[in-house]
This record gives sequence, structure tokens and C-alpha cells, in this order.
Amino acid sequence: MLNVGRIHKDFPIFKRLINGKPIVYLDSTASSLKPQIVIDALCDYYKNYCVNIFRGVYTLSEEATAKYEAARAKIGKFIASNNPSEVIFTRNATESINLVAYAWGRQNIDARSEIISTVMEHHANLVTWQQLALETGAKIKYIDFDNEGYLNLEELRRTITPKTKMVAVTYVSNVLGTINPVDKIVRMVKNINPKIVVLIDAAQAVPHMKVDVEALGCDFFAFSGHKMLGPTGIGILWGKYQLLEKMMPYQLGGEMIKVVTLAKTTFNIPPYKFEAGTPNIAGALGLAAAVEYLSQLNMEQVREHEKILVKYALERFNSLNYIRIYGPKDPEKKGGVIAFNINGIHTHDVAQILNNDNVFIRSGHHCAMPLHTRLGISASCRASFYVYNTQDDIDKLIDSMQKTKRIFK
Repeated sequence: MLNVGRIHKDFPIFKRLINGKPIVYLDSTASSLKPQIVIDALCDYYKNYCVNIFRGVYTLSEEATAKYEAARAKIGKFIASNNPSEVIFTRNATESINLVAYAWGRQNIDARSEIISTVMEHHANLVTWQQLALETGAKIKYIDFDNEGYLNLEELRRTITPKTKMVAVTYVSNVLGTINPVDKIVRMVKNINPKIVVLIDAAQAVPHMKVDVEALGCDFFAFSGHKMLGPTGIGILWGKYQLLEKMMPYQLGGEMIKVVTLAKTTFNIPPYKFEAGTPNIAGALGLAAAVEYLSQLNMEQVREHEKILVKYALERFNSLNYIRIYGPKDPEKKGGVIAFNINGIHTHDVAQILNNDNVFIRSGHHCAMPLHTRLGISASCRASFYVYNTQDDIDKLIDSMQKTKRIFK
């Protein structure tokens, strides 16, 4: 069991009172709060060795370079990667997916190709492939989910054809909370055709559960730092080295080159080929600190804590007959997120009343408009949980929701 009381002390933001009251933060699916260890890592870089990496042979640059590469190795180990050279620093999961679409997609997708995604994707893993299909003339197909929020794997099996080049799927839905069986999905796809490339959007998985990219067998794996206690502006693309080696660079400029002449350029090896210009050095170090913090908590304990919270929240939600919940009802198959609506009350009104009680949730389409269209709604409320949340937070959420219902009676 996580000691949430101790964890709270690690997050300076919980010292803040708004109108004399503590905050109840239930929007970690959008972005997580930051522990002091992450803030210290950022400050340490800027205070003590805030110079560029790779390019200097002096002490400060060598120190910064060593710490940057140590961060890469630490983050790689966290996702069970055997090769740090397969870990590319990006701005976020969105850029990671775009990197694949530009650097792999435009080399391998053409008018004869088919791309498969799902209706439950975040826009980052849907619009990116949709636009690539429009640009190349490729066909894109979407796998639906059932009324409980589970993907139809048989539909996926039937949808794959000899033309299929890419399958892009989320590990955990940022709205429904569905934990997709990505291991089964990868095995199914590869059994049908080993040459099909599988990309997993793991932005909602890596912060909340133990992951193993080697065991999954996927080809690309994307996630963001800011959702896992790390800084904003830093993310990761993990990719199989043999694919990265063949891909053209995503951006051009400094450090991603080996030799430049006026006639031609020879590019660097992965991962440096995909890290043009001065990277977010502080962000990489901050993300490494976040990984260290989560490792100390133990990711299996993190997952167990969230299952307890989801189970309790579903029980409390189910006691209210004016609430509609979306997604799986089984805590074993659901991440730490609950999307819901209060009958007859606009989502923004709900969020505003809750805000008055310092209960912070998200309202809107959560960058998943096709998912909401599939559900027959324009928007939803979303409460999401993380390591610093408690059952008391859920009780305050329920109390505030009951207050909202009374106001709009």
C-alpha cells in the first residue's frame, strides 16, 4: 500500500490553500503534479551546470552530457528497454507519434497501404495517421469498441489485410480508462504479418503500471513526461533500432549529423539522428528524477493503489442514480480515470461548481472527439487519480457533485 500521507509531503503544491482550503486534484490524466525531487533536478541543472551537451570538452559540458545520457539509460530501464540507443527524447507523446509518421510513415506508406487505428484514440494517435493517409492516398480503418468500452479484437483480426502497414493503438484510453490487451494485439498482428509495424500510445500507461517494451514486441512506444510526475516539454519515443536506423531524420540541424559538406550530409546514428538542435536537457533530467521517484514507490504498488481508488469511486458513483459512467466497470481492466455525466447538467457547469469547492476535474472532449461521437455525447466530465489521491478525495468529489445536482434541480 502506498503511504499517501508521506507522498503528499513530497509535493509542494499541496501546501497551497485556495480560499483557505486544500486542493483536491483529479486531473492527472491531463497532467500530473510534480514532486520536490523533480523540481530539484531542474533547479540543479540550471544552478550548477546549465550548459550545452555533446559540444564542449570542458568540465561543465562533459558533466551535463554524462547526466543527460544517464537519464536516457534510466528511463530506458524503467520501460525495460535493453538498448538506450532506442530511447529518443522528444517534447511529448504527440511529437513522438508525429516523428514516426514523418520519419517512418513517409518512407513506407503510399496509396497502396492501409493503416489501422481505433475509435478510442487520443487525437495525437488518430489525426496524425488520418492526415498521413490523406497525404499519401492510403486507406485508414478504425476498430470500434463495445458498449462496455472494450475494443473488438475480432474486428481487428478481420480488418488486417495484406495491404496493412501500420497498427496504431492506445495502451490505456484517456477517457474510458480501458486497459487494452496490447500484448495480445501485438501478437495477433505479428502472427498475421510480422512486417506490420505496431505503434503503442502509452501516455496513460507508463505513469500508472509496470511496462515492458521488449516483452510487448511492439515496434514503437510513445509517452510523455508531464503525465508521470515529470516536467512538461519532455517525452519519449522508444523504437526498435533496426527501424530507427533506416528512418530519415524528423528534423534537421545541429547534432543530428556526422559530416556536412556543401554537396551532401551524412546523418548521425540513432538516437541522435532524431534529436536535432539543443534538446530539453533540464526536462530529460527532471524526467529521470520522476522515474527514480516512481521506481521507489514501486509501479506494482502504484497500480494496486489506483485499482483501490477506482473500485471505491465506482461504488460511490453507482449510488447516484443521476450519473452516467462511460467505460469498463471492472477495476482490473480500467486505469485510474472515470468519465461521467450528470443528467441534464452541462459538463462545464459541473466542473465550475466543483472548482468552487477546490475539486479540480476536466470537462470537454478530452482530445477524443470521435470517441464522444461514438458515445452519442459532445463532452464528458473526467476525474482521474494518481499516487497522491485518496478515498477522501473521492468523497469530496461526490459531495460536490451532489451539491451541483441540488443547484441545478
